[in-house]
Amino acid sequence: MTPQDALAALEAQADPDRATQMRAYHKIDRPYLGLSNEVANRLAQEWRRALPLSDRLALADALWQTNIFEARITAAKLLVQARIRPEDNSTWQLIQSWLPDFDSWAIADAVAMAGQRRLTADPTRLDTVEGWTTSDHLWTKRAALVFTLPWTKPRHPKPQELAARELILGWAAAYTEDPEWFIQKAVAWWLRDLSKKDPERTSAFLAEHGQKMKPFARKEAAKYLP
Repeated sequence: MTPQDALAALEAQADPDRATQMRAYHKIDRPYLGLSNEVANRLAQEWRRALPLSDRLALADALWQTNIFEARITAAKLLVQARIRPEDNSTWQLIQSWLPDFDSWAIADAVAMAGQRRLTADPTRLDTVEGWTTSDHLWTKRAALVFTLPWTKPRHPKPQELAARELILGWAAAYTEDPEWFIQKAVAWWLRDLSKKDPERTSAFLAEHGQKMKPFARKEAAKYLP
């Protein structure tokens, strides 16, 4: 599977009318093919199964460099893998290299699905993510919370998971004074997910920091609290 073959497979499914609608919705000036998520999922799954990791990494980066919306979404989906044996840094390094290109929530969140798996596979990578929290790039800063959503999931976290959760909540606390809508939304998202498993800790966070959050974010964070 060459990058040219992969791009041709994507383009074969193009829907110009849908592409026009997507451009208007996402409001980012780049090429759109008008593909559904189902098409991108199917092709990415086929290519994940067929290609060894090194070839998938090369294909993913080639698709990313086209700047086509669906190609970037598919590139991210190519890297969504729970276990990589042996776990090396090649996938994580590629994901990191894409961060400066983030310019929309849809692409950023697609990449986050791959990034979350590489972080849970090697939590020491949180040391790198911590550096994102002071980035001047909105989407890199936001990624620190979206990539770390798995730490909201354990109902009975192990000591290492609890320590990581508290570290990330520290980042979220610093974000509460950031006026950017997408940063406030990311804080709310993290807290809302945490509240499903640890409502007490979520309530404590909001009691301490909630007044610094935008009202919409504070309301969303508390959505599932008693």
